[in-house]
Amino acid sequence: MRRHLDHGVTVALMLAAGVAGAQLTPGSVGTGSSPSTGTGSTPAPSTPGATPAPATPDLGTPGSDAPTTVPGTGEPGGTRPTPRVGTGGRELPPSPPGIAPSSIEETPGSSRRGQAISPAPALEPSAEAEQVKEGVTAAPDSEEKPARREPLTLAQLVTRAREADSRVEEATAELRKFQALYQQARWAWFPKFEITVGAGGPTPEARNDGLGGPPTTEATYKGDLNFGRVGVTMFSTGNAVLPLYTFGKLTALEKAGAQGPVLGAALRERTRNEVGFQAAQAYFGYQLARNGLQQIEEVSKRLEDAGQRIDRLLKEDSAQVSAVDSYKVRFFRQIVEARKAEALQGRQFALAAIGLLANVGPEDTVTVVEEDLELEEDVPVPSLEQALVRAEQSRPELTAVAAGIAAREQEVFIRERSYYPDLGLAGFYDVRFTTSTTRQRTPFAFDPFNDRTGGVGLVMRGTFDIPIKDAQLEQARAELDKLRAQEKQIRAGIRLEVSKVHGELVAAWSRARAFGEAERSARRWVTAAFTAFDLGTGDTRDLVDAFTAYAQASGDKGKSWHDVRVGMAALARVTGAPLAPGE
Repeated sequence: MRRHLDHGVTVALMLAAGVAGAQLTPGSVGTGSSPSTGTGSTPAPSTPGATPAPATPDLGTPGSDAPTTVPGTGEPGGTRPTPRVGTGGRELPPSPPGIAPSSIEETPGSSRRGQAISPAPALEPSAEAEQVKEGVTAAPDSEEKPARREPLTLAQLVTRAREADSRVEEATAELRKFQALYQQARWAWFPKFEITVGAGGPTPEARNDGLGGPPTTEATYKGDLNFGRVGVTMFSTGNAVLPLYTFGKLTALEKAGAQGPVLGAALRERTRNEVGFQAAQAYFGYQLARNGLQQIEEVSKRLEDAGQRIDRLLKEDSAQVSAVDSYKVRFFRQIVEARKAEALQGRQFALAAIGLLANVGPEDTVTVVEEDLELEEDVPVPSLEQALVRAEQSRPELTAVAAGIAAREQEVFIRERSYYPDLGLAGFYDVRFTTSTTRQRTPFAFDPFNDRTGGVGLVMRGTFDIPIKDAQLEQARAELDKLRAQEKQIRAGIRLEVSKVHGELVAAWSRARAFGEAERSARRWVTAAFTAFDLGTGDTRDLVDAFTAYAQASGDKGKSWHDVRVGMAALARVTGAPLAPGE
């Protein structure tokens, strides 16, 4: 028995098997580029910095020389940092899951097999949740305890994250900016009225007959200090130009501006997908950690039973066991307790990550429904061709880059037409009044003190900086070619990403089925081995081998079903599938 109990080390290593893939590392929460979907060699088109998103031209006046770029893309306009949440050392891929037949309505203390995502009501802040350690002293009765809220389902968590996360709020503000720029482009034709109103003084006396004749008062003459009855002057001037024909520049500017809201909405949807998927992955990570704790409890109970049996045999001076067997069992039980503390900490951190993604206040706590990762029935996985077609139709990155290309094309058109002048209707007026002067009634008399003029006319305006315009046109064409090349990269990256995620999901399904059968066989093996050991007809070698196989199969099964659930959500994200019908 001493020789074969050495194999029990495998049990201690497998105690955290259900937690290793789900534990969230605190160092992975922070700012940085958006998370990718897995391997570092696979480009993730939805990741800022991996494949730049489209840039848009300046939606201001046609004469603007510096086109702008979209914040949060790979363009020089900057990248928008997004928090990352890791799972077992792996980064959480962006975007939310889109698998949907039914909802999850489970309460703490109960456990059932998982269902797919469906619409759910808005999230309510929850009360005190999981305890990190056993034996935590309850709060005194005098302290007011928060009211317990309904635990979060997966659909509620994802919905709350997609709506309330600060990154989504930032993307919404960015969309509002694009909408305002579009309004600015639509009203670019509106005349810019320049009006000046003023008053000042003192003004000297200036009197005559009002027909341009000689002065009629002594004070009107110049060259002395006799200013007469001084007064004040008031004036108002204004001008405006209404564009009539710009050779298509205003129309092109409006078309370019219309792409702004399309681009902003696509970028917001990409952010919502990233946040929703991270929330789903944190949820599944919590469930995997919880399932791992259940496995640890079962292992602890079986070790305790084996220890009691060995102690009884030792008291009976049985040759079947020795004192060394008792020491080893005690050692493994202490290892179990250590692993349990780590698993509890991992589960608590998963709850903290869920609260962060759901934008729950620091004064509120989070509770999550208990759900088995294993699905009750197989969910059909779409073929790779279907997934690729869906991604081509629904990925927001493709919508964004198409809008960016359309805007760049209009910018090139504007630069090409900048060589032509603008035709417009101009108007002006000039009104002045002075209290100490005589208003001249003849048009042949110059009267700067009481002038009243105005008029309208056709005007033509243009510049002859041809070399500058040539450079601006070439720059716009280069930016357009660059964006078209980026579109090719994004499409290729999306196809590669969909192929990778689809293959991982198919492999996860195969592993889950195989490990499920292995776990059922190992459970029967353990039952038979314990029965034989208890009756004295079996030796310790069979017991330890069965026990080790069961622990390994249980851990692998939990991890494989975790991979299936995350893989289904990842496939929904990379294909641009909606979270739920009607969303």
